[in-house]
Amino acid sequence: MTATDTEPESLEEFEEPKAPLWKRIITNSNASIALILLGLIVVFSALKFNEFFAVDNARNIATDAAVLLVIATGLTYIIITAGIDLSVGSVLVFSGVVSAKLMNSVGGNGWGVIIIGLITATAAGCAWGVLNGFLVAKAKIPAFIVTLGTLGMALGSALLITGGVDEREVPLKLIDTIGTGRLWDQIPYLVLIAAAVAIVGGIVLALTRFGRYTYACGSNLEGARRAGVNVDLHLMKVYALGGTLAGVAGFLSLARFGTTSIGGHSTDNLDAIAAIVIGGTSLFGGVGTIIGTVVGVFIPAVLRNGFVIVGVQPFWQQVAVGGVLIAAVYFDQLRRARYAR
Repeated sequence: MTATDTEPESLEEFEEPKAPLWKRIITNSNASIALILLGLIVVFSALKFNEFFAVDNARNIATDAAVLLVIATGLTYIIITAGIDLSVGSVLVFSGVVSAKLMNSVGGNGWGVIIIGLITATAAGCAWGVLNGFLVAKAKIPAFIVTLGTLGMALGSALLITGGVDEREVPLKLIDTIGTGRLWDQIPYLVLIAAAVAIVGGIVLALTRFGRYTYACGSNLEGARRAGVNVDLHLMKVYALGGTLAGVAGFLSLARFGTTSIGGHSTDNLDAIAAIVIGGTSLFGGVGTIIGTVVGVFIPAVLRNGFVIVGVQPFWQQVAVGGVLIAAVYFDQLRRARYAR
């Protein structure tokens, strides 16, 4: 037998057969999660078309998802670095409290006092984010422990400032414009702001050096360091970004509800993490998109709204979201196993 007898007729003999189309779809996180959202819309529309598939209802769903989307945008960056931030809900509450307190102290009902409130909420959120980032990057404390600690610290500080009583006085102009106002009497300003945050966050993550460094830190932290990335500084920036957007979310929540709603955000952190993971971002780091997060945020919002319209107990939403979350992590495992081969 000659050497040529053992040679393949073409390189195709070495190529691994392509997986079936259905398997390629379910292991593509963005495609699979978009199909789930589309399926939910189709089902609820079929059950209650006039009530669910209406402009007013779509506006309600988008408004319900807006604040969570702002939180989730910043948290997506953190999870892509293989980190976690459990404190975002408490930071939201703290930022809203200090913003409301300062606006009431300054007094007035104009844009000047509203801008002061926004700057205060943003700065407060950023400060908590920098603290988280410093402890994770420099003190080398696990992110889970750090943010679990700052979760309690931020919420406790908010309770100390208010004495456990919600701050119920905010400028009416804030509520009438950002909180409940609409562009052309159709699109809520709250939704426009959340969309702008998500779009900018998606562009920065996908097209800038900051985004590339974020993926690099999540994929291989030591490799990123050897490639010249100042890993510690970048992690601090990422956590600062997450805290800043939690502060912005606190200001938006204040505008929407007209109160600090201290007890109303206890599960915001878990809701945001669930939405991000459902949207295809890997808890192991290095994988994720803002587009996926947007879709992941809307799935619980659509479920909650649809269940109410069709008359199903809203508690089933938690069961459904939990099932989707487990499925999303499972498909992430499939994707990682496929890439490992």
